[in-house]
Amino acid sequence: MFRSIAICTAFLAAFAGAGSAQTSIDLGGLAVDGTSDIEVTSEALAIDQDSGTAVFEGDVIIVQGDLRISAARVEVIYGSDTSQIARLIATGDVTFVTAQDAAEAETADYDIAAGLLTLTGNVLLTQSGSAISAQSMLVNVTDGTATMQGRVRTVLQQGGN
Repeated sequence: MFRSIAICTAFLAAFAGAGSAQTSIDLGGLAVDGTSDIEVTSEALAIDQDSGTAVFEGDVIIVQGDLRISAARVEVIYGSDTSQIARLIATGDVTFVTAQDAAEAETADYDIAAGLLTLTGNVLLTQSGSAISAQSMLVNVTDGTATMQGRVRTVLQQGGN
């Protein structure tokens, strides 16, 4: 149970970091209440102590306060000592939603040690009517930089529109 909570906390931190790295659309205003309970639901959970992995599969939904993350599958890979999460991989219609912001991609891969979050496959970020899309987005959550590649398209709402 404690690993499930740690998994979700790291996953939430990954997406919160992604928001703060985006400058064209200010997803940095996200407030994730780290004290709120984290609820994870899925059709199945498989833990493999030998390989150091845990896999949530089938309509995975992670909720903490106003934040909701969903994917078909979330794989958690632990470090060599199996006490720390090293990497999270979410696949299959990955979405990240708050009351005002949304991000989606086909996959999200968060390398915690390197501080890199990679969103790939039809990446779309939206906020208050503005949107930016690309085929991939690489976010360095350590220094707050991001790069989008692959037919980048932006739609920015102006003033009172």
